[in-house]
Amino acid sequence: MADQPLKSAYELALERLKDRDRAEGVAPKKALTAAQKREIAELRLKATAKFAELEILHRDRRAVAISAGDAEGLAKVEEHHAIDRRRVQDELDSAIAKVRGKKG
Repeated sequence: MADQPLKSAYELALERLKDRDRAEGVAPKKALTAAQKREIAELRLKATAKFAELEILHRDRRAVAISAGDAEGLAKVEEHHAIDRRRVQDELDSAIAKVRGKKG
């Protein structure tokens, strides 16, 4: 015990989590390959571009609804924007999960 340096609270917590995972039978995550990392980065870049596109369209539609004084239309614009953002995020999450599930 005297040969080993003292561990920080962070290191001790990580050890406890690893021990608990082993006891519960949780498999450790595999490291991603360079190709997987590139593919995930590309997916995130495309999603960021899609989010930007949605934001531009949202601003335009919102401005039209506001200038028309259409409160109901504005609420629909906001609702559709939230749905579109959720859809893009869900697509990104599922695409990343698919890449993580690939071998090599």
